[in-house]
Amino acid sequence: MNIAEGMNKLREGFHPTFWIANGMELFERLAYYGQATVLSIFLRDHLHFTEIESGQLSSIFGGLIYALPILGGTLADKFGFRRAFSLAFLILAIGYFLIGSTGMQAFAGIYDGLPLYWTLVVILVFTAFGGSFIKPAVLGTVAVTTRADTKSLGYAIYYWLVNIGAAAGPAIAYFVRDSVGIEFVYLVSALSCTLMFFVNISFYKEVKDEAGTETASLGEKLKNLVVVLRNGRFMVFLLIFSLFWIMFWQIFIIVPYYVTDYISSDAPFEIIQSAGAWGIITLQLVINRLTKNVSPQTAIVAGFAVSSCSWLLIALSPSIWMIVAGIVAFSIGEMTQAPRYYEYISDLAPKGQQGLFQGYAFLPIAIAWAVGGTFGGWIYTTYAREAGNPDTIWFILFGIGVLATLLMWGYNVVVAKLKPRDA
Repeated sequence: MNIAEGMNKLREGFHPTFWIANGMELFERLAYYGQATVLSIFLRDHLHFTEIESGQLSSIFGGLIYALPILGGTLADKFGFRRAFSLAFLILAIGYFLIGSTGMQAFAGIYDGLPLYWTLVVILVFTAFGGSFIKPAVLGTVAVTTRADTKSLGYAIYYWLVNIGAAAGPAIAYFVRDSVGIEFVYLVSALSCTLMFFVNISFYKEVKDEAGTETASLGEKLKNLVVVLRNGRFMVFLLIFSLFWIMFWQIFIIVPYYVTDYISSDAPFEIIQSAGAWGIITLQLVINRLTKNVSPQTAIVAGFAVSSCSWLLIALSPSIWMIVAGIVAFSIGEMTQAPRYYEYISDLAPKGQQGLFQGYAFLPIAIAWAVGGTFGGWIYTTYAREAGNPDTIWFILFGIGVLATLLMWGYNVVVAKLKPRDA
């Protein structure tokens, strides 16, 4: 395909609503990752929670924001994507503002006397509910605004823009924190979502699904969840995969603690955390080209192994540049396995249930966030605070990666031996 054909495909292969939805997703990810990079430090250093308490709050927020889309997608289908976006951005704008307000002097009188931990639990659950509509709405929009010959490219553009938001958000967060204060990072996230609320109501146009796909009811979704949970082979796969994401989320839990406590309190930990997103932006196409002929099973095990070894890089010399190198190395492992993940799920799903099982592909991320925040806070408290030996943490994360790699390798061996009728 020459340049002219490529430009024509971009111009005519996508409905205008495709670009509106993905543009909004970029700003939503900018808002999410901007606040996510400072959440641990905001909770611990600004609101004075312990690392374990901060981890628990992070687990609640992160776990719900990735678990609720399973049900939020049903409501998005029912209301229409335009209404779902409006509700999502309105709640996110209010929620991010409320999170930041707990640390603003101007609102100190409001929170005096309130149990701040439980107040934040309520705010975080409320905010996560709003965020639960975003993924189903934007992915649903991509599905109905692309043609058969542009759908794959459409999802690639979506993934690319997600990572641009994930890279830009932390950079903005650093400059805001450095210039006016960490609590105002949440105000920027709130403003970003407010802007997208008005973009949505002004420019987003509903596109009819010409395929006439039937939408499952909330009751059917709950029934389907039981179907998925009863598939032991699939659940074991998801639990093993959760170990990978538990490692990943420590970039947002442990890395900012370590950088501020053991390297420099003035270090741009937000930008350090965004190294993985920049790695994906620059290297994804290269990695895809190198691994295109590798089986999904091999790609996933290789990806796990590469990401696991990234913690050894940090352990050898835990400096800012080595942490950046380690995070980029982790992203290479992520890039190796992530595109093949959905392909592998399709292979694991029983005949006629591929779509159902793909709908639960975010479960490992939700499980990992639900566990990873508390786990990260606990191991940091235990080995950095109490034992005074923070370097042990990197070897623990390496050990989790090795365990995940070995379990996934063994899983592949066992599944390969099972007969198709056992599916």
